[in-house]
Amino acid sequence: MSIEEIIIDKVRILPPDRQQEALDFVEFLLAKIDKQGLSNQPQTSGVSALTMAQEYIGCVEAANDLSTNKNYLDGYGS
Repeated sequence: MSIEEIIIDKVRILPPDRQQEALDFVEFLLAKIDKQGLSNQPQTSGVSALTMAQEYIGCVEAANDLSTNKNYLDGYGS
């Protein structure tokens, strides 16, 4: 019998509130794995930051280039 089957058999005999606790714990473990970057998702090695962020370019409303508008720089520096 595999570990998975043993866990399933044991969870089945728990009352519903304890089954919910077991589910919460399993979800916690999965979140911990994702946070550590150990999930089974493929790695994106060799991909530039620009390529990864391309879909977000231009999606934020903001003033035009602040470096060319000297009014935004008043009070900074000298």
